[in-house]
Amino acid sequence: QLEIVESGGGLVQPGGSLRLSCAASGFSLDYYAVSWFRQAPGKEREGVSCITSNGGTTNYADSVKGRFTISRDNAADMVYLQMNSLKPEDTAVYYCIPHDGASCDAQHWGSWGRGTQVTVSS
Repeated sequence: QLEIVESGGGLVQPGGSLRLSCAASGFSLDYYAVSWFRQAPGKEREGVSCITSNGGTTNYADSVKGRFTISRDNAADMVYLQMNSLKPEDTAVYYCIPHDGASCDAQHWGSWGRGTQVTVSS
């Protein structure tokens, strides 16, 4: 069974940090670009960041540039999202999903996981 599992969310104060993790079961993430998305209550899901399969290229939404860093460890078959200087508007459920290829330009494939809740509040 092919499955994506996100973890690492939680409650953090404004200005704090969290590191999210993305793992797969039933297949390896190593060969695919991977994106992080998020969905806040009452809003559409939006792209946050993407990393190519070899980690050589990354991109970020303007709202998170300079605060979030996407990375991957292909030896461990994991993708991460380091989130610093968190703001209340970063509150959302965060999801990761692979692309159907090495590039972030490829279409996503597979089903969305359950996500991990990030809440930024004092």
